[in-house]
Amino acid sequence: MTSENPINQTNQNYQLEFFGKGSEYFSIMIVNWLLTLVTLGIYYPWARAKKLQYIYGQTALNEERFHFSGTGKEMFRGFIKIFIFYIAVISIFLLLMKMVNTLAGILFFYLAILSIIPFAIHGAFRYRLSRTTYRGIRFGYRGDRHLFVGYFFRWLLFTVLTFGIYGAWMAMNIRRYTHSNIRYGDVAFSNDGDGGEFLVLNLKGYILSLLTLGIYIFWWQRDLFNYYINRMRMIKGEQKIQCYSTATGRAFFNLMVGNLLLVIFTLGLGTAWAEMRTLRFIWNNIKMEGNINLEEVYQTEDEYNDAFGEDLLDFFEIDIA
Repeated sequence: MTSENPINQTNQNYQLEFFGKGSEYFSIMIVNWLLTLVTLGIYYPWARAKKLQYIYGQTALNEERFHFSGTGKEMFRGFIKIFIFYIAVISIFLLLMKMVNTLAGILFFYLAILSIIPFAIHGAFRYRLSRTTYRGIRFGYRGDRHLFVGYFFRWLLFTVLTFGIYGAWMAMNIRRYTHSNIRYGDVAFSNDGDGGEFLVLNLKGYILSLLTLGIYIFWWQRDLFNYYINRMRMIKGEQKIQCYSTATGRAFFNLMVGNLLLVIFTLGLGTAWAEMRTLRFIWNNIKMEGNINLEEVYQTEDEYNDAFGEDLLDFFEIDIA
């Protein structure tokens, strides 16, 4: 136990577990894939909803499961908005290529994609969390969209001006802002990740991975995972729950190499089992300790059914979970 994870006599442990099975997830993936193919992609939002419902439903805290109530219909509306956005961007891109020059078209394309990212992050957090419940209590996200968009482009400007060095601070600032605005009923989340520490962690991982011909990558991943988890806590008044990780470099090696072999030797069919192994690894290595009574958490958050941000992050293959 490190000094970051203090224990005292009044604390209790909270048990996170994941029960997902590769065979069940594989069945969902096959049905989703076939229906998406037959409907020429229209079924995809419903497929994504079923996938999230399964994953959340197989995750438990103190033997009680989470629930995701997002629907395919909600995600389909977001899907349509993305389609319209994509068509508009491509149309303007082609118009600029023809009427102005190639550079103007490419510049517009990248700026359009970049400008939508903070809206996607904000919207995804609002939708995903408002559709997630535990013990009947809804999660929520209280971040301010205008404020976050302003922060995002300020941090992005600093990153460009410092030739990427500020990227470590930008990553931690985004994580700290979004996570600190998460609510579970009247319980607030908090994250105190620091850009300087994150930069040192990545420099160390990069250099040692080069010196060990890539072997240190597994320990680098362990360091990043531990840093993300150890900086998270939940607060309710004077009560607190501290999160900490028990993941090891050897466990990351077994997970990543095992998943790679599983996917290669099954020609991709083992992807479902690999995803379940990864989620089980994540949840089984997050420990929580504190003194918040989860039976005394009260409903405080509103519903939010606009899945545009959720669909956008899926489009960019970014997951907030």
